[in-house]
Amino acid sequence: MTSPIKILLVDDHPLVRAGFQRLLISDESIQIIGEADNGQSACDMYASHSPDVVIMDLNMPADSQADEAANNLNGGLEAIRRILSYDPKAKVLVLTAMEIDPFPAHVINAGAKGFLTKRCAPDELLEAVKAIHNGEEYITEDIRLRISGDAASGAGSIASLTKRELQIFALLAEGRTVAQVAESMFLSPKTIHAHRTNIFRKLTISNNSELVHLAIRHNIVQA
Repeated sequence: MTSPIKILLVDDHPLVRAGFQRLLISDESIQIIGEADNGQSACDMYASHSPDVVIMDLNMPADSQADEAANNLNGGLEAIRRILSYDPKAKVLVLTAMEIDPFPAHVINAGAKGFLTKRCAPDELLEAVKAIHNGEEYITEDIRLRISGDAASGAGSIASLTKRELQIFALLAEGRTVAQVAESMFLSPKTIHAHRTNIFRKLTISNNSELVHLAIRHNIVQA
């Protein structure tokens, strides 16, 4: 008898995890061996449970000590990098609502083997898990085209932001001040101000209110 595919499920919303768990265990070839609700727990559970595939959201806290306002994409991306650093052969499938550029490219560059949105059909999630377990990548064609394209981003697009700018954008969108962002990133307020100016220029916005509306529209923060 073939051993079941061992899954570590990572999402900071218990109801979301419960829904995906019901779907996954409906397939007898899949077994949920652990759940985590933040990046640090995901890394710890990977080390202790050795799952075959990690299904991970992006928008979650980095660790259990983070306050509610700290929910952002950096928790997921950093967890992917740390898991791959611990085990370069780790198989991570990102399942997220954050499908707009540049998130898919950042996810694949971080080392994930697959990218699905939470709008995917149930059968597609099961198909992706099995494909990744078998050593394949699973990236939908529309996402692949956007990653391999020329990133026709330009001014006004979040895709034009660098990784650091994207991180600062997310933190500012959560309502953090420049001083708070600087402290959390171990940078000077002057540096954050400079990045903030570049972000506003690239996104063709002029104030924090416009930044927040843009972040909400792209599911980077919740309204």
